[in-house]
Amino acid sequence: MEENQKTQTRDHVVVNNYTAKAQTNPMGTAGFVCALVDLFLGWVPFLGWLLWFVGAGLSIAGLFKNPKGLAIAGTVISFIDVIIISFIDVIIILIIASSVASIASML
Repeated sequence: MEENQKTQTRDHVVVNNYTAKAQTNPMGTAGFVCALVDLFLGWVPFLGWLLWFVGAGLSIAGLFKNPKGLAIAGTVISFIDVIIISFIDVIIILIIASSVASIASML
């Protein structure tokens, strides 16, 4: 009789379908994109410095958030950009100075 008095128990399985939301760093991503665009358009006067300033600023600000991958890449590219832009600006200034000197010697 004891066997008939057994109560049936059910095992409950709780499934937690929580998926972790992927972390993003919009400031780091925007800084990386600006730095990358500046790498190709840095030779354009004023645009190069504007893109560099925005890219470096956003990338450095993005270093304080996670994930940091694109922010680090943007910071590195920005500092490579500033060297390239400075070199190009020095060449442009030397060309202009040479042109002005040669025009002045003709007068």
